[in-house]
Amino acid sequence: MNFATKAVTAGSAVAAFGAVAALANRLALPHLRPGGDPVTEPVTVCVPARDEAHLLPGLIADLRTQQGITGLRVLILDDGSTDDTTAAARAAIGDDDRFRLARNDTDPAPGWTGKTAACARLAALAADLTDAGALVFLDADVRLAPTALAAAVRALRSARADLLCPWPRQRAESPAERLVQPLLCWSWASTLPVALADRTRRPSMAVACGQFLVFDAAAYRAIGGHAAVADSVTEDLAIARELRRRGRRTALAAAGPLAHTRMYRDAAELTEGYTRWLWSAYGGPAGSLAVGSIAALAFWAPPLAALCGRGRLRRIGVLGYGAAVTGRLLARSTETGGPLDRADVVAALAHPLSVAAYLALSVRSHQAHRAGRLRWKNRSLEVG
Repeated sequence: MNFATKAVTAGSAVAAFGAVAALANRLALPHLRPGGDPVTEPVTVCVPARDEAHLLPGLIADLRTQQGITGLRVLILDDGSTDDTTAAARAAIGDDDRFRLARNDTDPAPGWTGKTAACARLAALAADLTDAGALVFLDADVRLAPTALAAAVRALRSARADLLCPWPRQRAESPAERLVQPLLCWSWASTLPVALADRTRRPSMAVACGQFLVFDAAAYRAIGGHAAVADSVTEDLAIARELRRRGRRTALAAAGPLAHTRMYRDAAELTEGYTRWLWSAYGGPAGSLAVGSIAALAFWAPPLAALCGRGRLRRIGVLGYGAAVTGRLLARSTETGGPLDRADVVAALAHPLSVAAYLALSVRSHQAHRAGRLRWKNRSLEVG
């Protein structure tokens, strides 16, 4: 067996493992389910918002229609917005006395990112209302079905977890979004058997998405809340790992039809968004290089062999490429909780290009971090 055949065989084996892991997660990962007994414990929702005048009213409308929770409170922090976020929020809230709107006009203290500081301020306000129950953090771009919050809190308690991450369906409409956004779910769905990971407390096996996080309020405060991860640009994953380091349980569930989000609207937004955090994804440049090398082996070598190879080499390449596409489709199906559409299939077939785009974004992120140019919403992210 020559070097090319060995390389393509190794890459195809990695892709096949990913497809098997994605299938396991498709079969075993819990989904949020509507229905069930009403949630009677206090539920406090915290929404940090900076320059979200165009998105926040939609989330507020969804929160006002939530069903099955008898003790719902919603706290919204306008975190130094330069647009009409406060006015838009106030108009959307109307006379609903379950909502409280606050504003912060100070920059984060040294050692804090804007997001962690805003979440900590909201948690402090929540502590004034109750020190028990469930504490929910939502980003302004999340959209919820009327039963979503009750289903998430029931899932938290059913899992006997201290943190539940309901993974929202990632909407992707522009070509750049379709190429990159599905990789968020695929990155864990094709590498980590979540049913096994959620039975352990290993920090390295935690999965979290800061768009929608549901905490046991007492556990959140016991670890110090967001102060424990004040300087992290990936505070969602950092706080999940901190909980596990303290002996707490975290769990993941697919939110499917009950929650969805569109993080970015075009290629420029997507590029800026991924640039701000990819440098931290794998522990530094060495980790990113290792992950990039494995990705190139698994998702470039087999399709190249399928196109350019002959005989056995081509057959192995076809199998490897097919496994990669299958894993991508299974991961997307896990995320959506429903049937796939034509755009999902086309994006899966373009998986080698998706990986190329992701690796290019990773290089760009490392370069920006090294140059001290990382910013998000007009704030520096160079906190340490």
